[in-house]
Amino acid sequence: MKLAIAGVAGRMGRQLASAAVEAGHTLTGASEAPGSDALGAPLSNLVHGAPDAVQPQSDVAKAASGADVWIDFTRPSATLEALKHLKSAGVKAVVIGTTGFDAAQEAEIAEAAGELAIVKAGNFSLGVNLLCALTKRAAESLGEDWDIEILETHHRRKVDAPSGTALMLGDAAAAGRGADLKALRQAPYDGPDAAREAGKIGFSVRRSGGVIGEHEVTFGSEKEVLTLAHSALNRSVFAHGALAAARWALRQPAGLYDMNDVLGL
Repeated sequence: MKLAIAGVAGRMGRQLASAAVEAGHTLTGASEAPGSDALGAPLSNLVHGAPDAVQPQSDVAKAASGADVWIDFTRPSATLEALKHLKSAGVKAVVIGTTGFDAAQEAEIAEAAGELAIVKAGNFSLGVNLLCALTKRAAESLGEDWDIEILETHHRRKVDAPSGTALMLGDAAAAGRGADLKALRQAPYDGPDAAREAGKIGFSVRRSGGVIGEHEVTFGSEKEVLTLAHSALNRSVFAHGALAAARWALRQPAGLYDMNDVLGL
């Protein structure tokens, strides 16, 4: 594939670019925020094996020119700005791993999917997506007298909370109970009157050190507790999942997809 990577100087951007090079794909472009030290310098300075001729650009249209797929794990505002330019740049498919979009921003992505094949997910690892499927199945099988709690832990630099993956798990649990997460999401436990509401889905967030990502879903009754969990040991798991999504998206018509579609779950 011919790929362009957004935010290539960031931790995830470098991981995506490295995985693409290792898999034999062609990096045709990359972007970085205005003022970044990476702008105008050979991409090979950041990623071993990347072509010297490719230089990160702040102009998305220039960065995306010549690419089949745009892979974006940046910030909501940057991702949405990029979507405005990708179709005219000739990009056929987009992989979005950015999290933290609000409802209006989600609507903008859905509109862009009228012209582009977009795979958007809060997490691109196979294990996490299987965890979502298992969470939905458990929620379907266990009654509302089983409390559902989702705990996520990430590195101290992560800005959105709960994580996109935690919200994916919440959506799966709510779907298992035949409802929307908006209706079942428990308010944070805080203060002298923070009792749990029956049937609701609770979230807890931890930010600590350099943790890549840990997620745990517990189903608790008065007599027993069932725990489903996943730990990411290396960011490469997300990069390889994103590349699999890119390969799949190139064969699809315009539309908005997720990793369930990619993996046939």
